[in-house]
Amino acid sequence: MGMLDLMRLMSIQRQRDQERRRRQAQAPPRDGLIALRAKRKGSPCQQDGDSQGAADIEIPSLPEDIWRLIHSLMPMRDAARAACVSRSFLSLWRCHPNLNFSSEAFGLNKNACGKEELAGLFYSKVDHILKRHSGIGVKKLKIQIYSDYSGKGSSYLNNWLQISVKPGIEELIISLTQFQAKYNFPCSLLSNGSGDSIQYLHLSNCSFHPTVTLSGLRSLMRLYLCCVRITENELGCLLSHSLALEQLEIRYCDRIVCLKVPCLLQRLISLKVFGCDKLKLIENEAPNVSIFAFQGDKTELKLGETLQIKSLCMVRSGYVYHARAELPSIMPNLESLAIKSRKETAFAPKLCSKFLCLRHLSIGLIGFFPAYDYLSLASYIYAAPSLETFDLNVMQRNVQSVSIFAHPADLRSIREEKHHNLKSVTVTSFISVKSLVELTCHILE
Repeated sequence: MGMLDLMRLMSIQRQRDQERRRRQAQAPPRDGLIALRAKRKGSPCQQDGDSQGAADIEIPSLPEDIWRLIHSLMPMRDAARAACVSRSFLSLWRCHPNLNFSSEAFGLNKNACGKEELAGLFYSKVDHILKRHSGIGVKKLKIQIYSDYSGKGSSYLNNWLQISVKPGIEELIISLTQFQAKYNFPCSLLSNGSGDSIQYLHLSNCSFHPTVTLSGLRSLMRLYLCCVRITENELGCLLSHSLALEQLEIRYCDRIVCLKVPCLLQRLISLKVFGCDKLKLIENEAPNVSIFAFQGDKTELKLGETLQIKSLCMVRSGYVYHARAELPSIMPNLESLAIKSRKETAFAPKLCSKFLCLRHLSIGLIGFFPAYDYLSLASYIYAAPSLETFDLNVMQRNVQSVSIFAHPADLRSIREEKHHNLKSVTVTSFISVKSLVELTCHILE
């Protein structure tokens, strides 16, 4: 809901109030605004000392809970503008539950000024807002900084978090782009009840060092760590205190050598790990993981029980062959499979094993694949009788395979039973390689 919708609603409600007051001219005054202000008089959000800048404009008589809900659904900039309409809106602004601090939210142009000036503007705007916010009722806090980061920025961040992170907060997003983990996230902030209500924790480009004394995060359901300096032992302490965790995603955390997911995480259903170059082992003991995504060639994977896995995404060289040869037996309930490979030394084998539940298949062969036989991928299609969508990306460098234009005759074909469920096929970066044309013709037939 934006400002125009809010003003239109206010206009309609104001007309209704005026009509009602005319009908009840003889009755004792029961003005909705008076009742609303009387109710808020003792509210922690009401601070008369800071309301001098707000206009004294009467707003329609709706219950306070309704106005609070309307205000919470407005974007932060519109909610701040509405605070200029009346003192009642100003009191709602002091308890606005969704705080989004980013250059985009403030309308700051990255190209209009230098990095230091942009950082100064950003810090001053956040400071100005939080000095007028009670710190009460914050449900979602997002701090996203693209401008230059300095030591001074660390003290700013700590102050903002102290004001905003209180018991009741549900989402905390700290994204410090390209700062090389200079900021050390204060783990003490999550203690004393402040972390008990957090359901989503997102940290990017900072240091995070939880210890065994960490007591919060009992409600944490989603954890996202990107370019975070955290060791495997510290991550283990964090996971051991996050028994409600359902989704775990780790990206480019290069201090983790061994990732062990404990069996205590009974609710964990999604595990995603990308770009952790020093990672040698993933050992999963959580019993209910049904979504697994991974990027890496050298990491050993011990996924535990795999019968319940329904969605698999792998960015791994040689996995096109491996998946066709091994997955039907170890992941028989797979419904979605996505593979990206930069190197394949063998073609997809033609086997009798089936992907009986597979409905969505995506294969990306991105890199250098001399003389790869794309027709061998038909083995996947006919191994999946329930397949509905097939996406193929064949972005190659230095193509050396035989072109259809050089040898247009003698196209191979495969005699297989008809496939009746396939609805959508997409080939990205199509090239005139003969085996790819053969695969395309085979699908069309």
